[in-house]
Amino acid sequence: MAVRLKVNSEACIGCGLCVGSYPEAFEFDDEGKARVIGDIDESLVDEAIGNCPAGAIEQ
Repeated sequence: MAVRLKVNSEACIGCGLCVGSYPEAFEFDDEGKARVIGDIDESLVDEAIGNCPAGAIEQ
């Protein structure tokens, strides 16, 4: 099952870990912050949320 996550743009520091790890789900916006562009496999949700150093990814 696929899940759509959210990015808190105020918390995002633009490190790029999510974009590099899950390019099907995240990309950079014009301000260099991550934004959601697609769904992520349910089995990767906890990993994606936990890997964000700013805690900006939410379910």
